Amino acid sequence: MKIAVLSGKGGTGKTLISVNLAAAASPSVYIDCDVEEPNGRLFFKPSDIKTEEISVVIPRLEEERCIECRKCVDFCRFNALAFIKNKPYVFPEVCHSCAGCILLCPADALTEKKKVIGEIQSGWSDQVSVITGVLNTGEETGEPIIKKLIGYANNETDHPVFIDCPPGSACIVMESIKDADFCVLAAEPTVFGVSNLQMVVELVRLFEKKHGVVLNKCLDGDNPAEQFCLENDVPILGKIPYDAGLGHLNANGDIAVTVSDEYHALFRNLLDAVIREAGV
Repeated sequence: MKIAVLSGKGGTGKTLISVNLAAAASPSVYIDCDVEEPNGRLFFKPSDIKTEEISVVIPRLEEERCIECRKCVDFCRFNALAFIKNKPYVFPEVCHSCAGCILLCPADALTEKKKVIGEIQSGWSDQVSVITGVLNTGEETGEPIIKKLIGYANNETDHPVFIDCPPGSACIVMESIKDADFCVLAAEPTVFGVSNLQMVVELVRLFEKKHGVVLNKCLDGDNPAEQFCLENDVPILGKIPYDAGLGHLNANGDIAVTVSDEYHALFRNLLDAVIREAGV
């Protein structure tokens, strides 16, 4: 079973939830698709790390072959090519590696060039396989890394997989959840939190994914996120209290379920709720 954990913005507890669910379910697989800021590894502290470079293809101009037809420039919808001083100029930072310009060039003046955009780190933490995507600073998109990570997730058949998604609802989030069996949505108990929750609820419903919400940082009194769930028929999987003890553990990079019976029971119950809602 592949469980994706996502949220409308950063800081809602997405990694807290995914890390502790993976630890509570061990043996399991934790995959960090938040490639711009992957911090699940700070909790698991994996050992025996193996690294795999991830690269994309960008065009390289062979000037002596160019016939100045501009077909490549006119073709590129991402404006990764410009015609400067009678020759195409490549902007690799905005190239989406579709290779269309290479295929289209009538003079074979554009060839393939590999560009490393990041890496995947794989290691172990007790009985949890920890797989982390890392996007190099300054790169435009981590989608190729996430596609590779989801490939690992799809190849896992023996243990549950927990996918720590990027925040928001952009293309990289869609790539992270497209093959998930269930989506866990992390939500904060504020009006702003409701706005972000609504965004990811619309996304998972667009993808027709089974889903439920974890209400994080809960206090006594009104909870706008809970009210939104009740009004919109969104299953509530559980609540995590606004707790200084849990905050300290999280700030210190500790996995709560491994150091506290109380938190182990909380996340174990949450995992059971996910399994029930997923119908597994």
